[in-house]
Amino acid sequence: MTKKNNKIRQTIKYVVTDWLCALFAWTLFFFFRKHNEDHDIFEHYQLVLQDNNFIIGIIVVPLFWLLLHTLSGYYNNVFSKSRLQELGKTFFVTLIGVVILFFVTIIDDVIVSYRTYYSSFSVLFGLQFVMTYICRLIITSSTSRKIRRKEIGFNTLIVGSNDNACALCEDINNQKYPSGNIIVGFVNVYDRQEYKVSKYAPHLGFYRDTARIVKEYDIEEVVIAIERNEVETIDKIFAIMQSLDVVVKIIPLMQDIVFGTVKQESIWHAPLIRVTPELMPVWQRVAKRTFDIFASLMVIVIFSPLYIFTAIMVKLSSPGPIFYRQERIGKHGKPFNMLKFRSMYVDSESAGPQLSKDNDPRITKWGRFMRKTRLDEIPQFFTVLGGKMSIVGYRPERQFFIDQIVQKAPHYRMLLKIKPGITSWGEVKYGYASNVDEMIERLKYDILYIENMNIAIDIKILIYTVLIVVQGRGK
Repeated sequence: MTKKNNKIRQTIKYVVTDWLCALFAWTLFFFFRKHNEDHDIFEHYQLVLQDNNFIIGIIVVPLFWLLLHTLSGYYNNVFSKSRLQELGKTFFVTLIGVVILFFVTIIDDVIVSYRTYYSSFSVLFGLQFVMTYICRLIITSSTSRKIRRKEIGFNTLIVGSNDNACALCEDINNQKYPSGNIIVGFVNVYDRQEYKVSKYAPHLGFYRDTARIVKEYDIEEVVIAIERNEVETIDKIFAIMQSLDVVVKIIPLMQDIVFGTVKQESIWHAPLIRVTPELMPVWQRVAKRTFDIFASLMVIVIFSPLYIFTAIMVKLSSPGPIFYRQERIGKHGKPFNMLKFRSMYVDSESAGPQLSKDNDPRITKWGRFMRKTRLDEIPQFFTVLGGKMSIVGYRPERQFFIDQIVQKAPHYRMLLKIKPGITSWGEVKYGYASNVDEMIERLKYDILYIENMNIAIDIKILIYTVLIVVQGRGK
C-alpha cells in the first residue's frame, strides 16, 4: 500500500471513530435531557427516537464535531501524534465545541435551577471528551505499537555526510523505541572523496538534488545533520526545503538545548528541532480561502461597471486585445496563467522578457493610470476564484526572472510554499520592481509576510492596498 493510501486509511479511522463517538455522546446526552423532564422516559423511549429534534441532532451534531476537529488541524500528520498532546488538544476543542452546542441547542430548555445548566454542561462535556479521547487513544496507541514493531515507517533523507550524520544514524538505529524513521539515504553538502555516513546509508546525490530525490524515493521526512563548517549553507538548504511537502527536522546545537528551542516529542528519541511545514493554523487557512472566494465574488459583481469601463478604455487606448495573459509560477513551482487588463502596446516584449521601468515607453497613457490605481490587476479576482491565487500573498514572477533571482537570493523558493497574491507586503512597501535587484529588495518584505502569516496581517495589507489605490500612489 502506498504512503498516500496509508495516510488516507489512517485518517478515515480517526474520522469514523470521531463521528461515531459524537453520535453516541449526543444520543446519551439527549436521553439525559429528556430524563430531567420525564423520569419515566425509558419506558417509552421510542418517542424520543421519533423526536424531530433528536433526528436532526444525530445528523448535524456529529458533522459539527468533524468540522471543528478539521479546523483544529487534528487530521493532519496522522502518523506522528503524541498521546499527551492529543489529550490537551481533545480537551480544548471539546470545551469550545460544547460551549457552542450548549448555547445553540440547550439555552431554551425548561430550567428548574441553574444547577441543571451546570449538570447538563458537565454531562455533555464528559460524554463527548471521554468517548472521543478513549477511541483516539486506542488508535494512536495501536499505531505507536506498529511503528515500534517497524510495521509502519517514514522514508527519511539525511542532509549531511560526516560526524553529525553518523551520530544521528546511530541514534536512530539504537533507539529503545523506534521512531519510525527509515533512512533511505543521504545527500552531501560539500564534495569529498569519501563520506563517513556511507557505512549507514547510500549516497543519493548533492543537496541541490533534494527535490528530485524526495519525489523519486517518496521521502516523508528530511533531517538536516550538517557540520559546523557547513552552516553557511543552511539558508540555501532551507530555501530548497521550503518548497517541498515534507517534514523537515534539524539536529540542535548545544545552545539550542540550553536556550530551550528544542521541543522534544518523545523522551526516547533523538533530540531534533522540527521545522513546522504549516505556516498558518488550519482554521486560518480555511478563513483565508473563504474570504478570498466571497471577496472576489463581491468585487466581480459590485464593480462590474468598472470592469466594463476599464475594458472600453483599454480598447480605445491602443490596438490589441483587452486582456493580457502571462505565465507565472505559483504554489509549489506550478505555472499558471495570470490575467490582467493590458497596459502596454502589443508586442512590447518582442525582444524577450523585460520588466517595466519609470516612464516606460511601452506603457500606454491609460495603462499608466491603471498601474497607479491598480485597475490592471482586477481581472485577477477570477484567478483567485479558480484557486491559483489568493488576494494577499506575494507577487508571482515568470520563470525567466526567478532563475535570475535564486542565483543571488536562493531563499526566494520559500515564497513557493504559498499561493501568490493580487497584493502583497512587498507590493505595498516597494511597488513594482524594474530590475532583478529591486525584486530581491522587495523579496525581504515578502519573506517577512511568509514568516508572520495570519489573518490580521492580511487585513492590514488590504487596508494599505486600498489607500494606495484611492490615492493613486501605485508605482
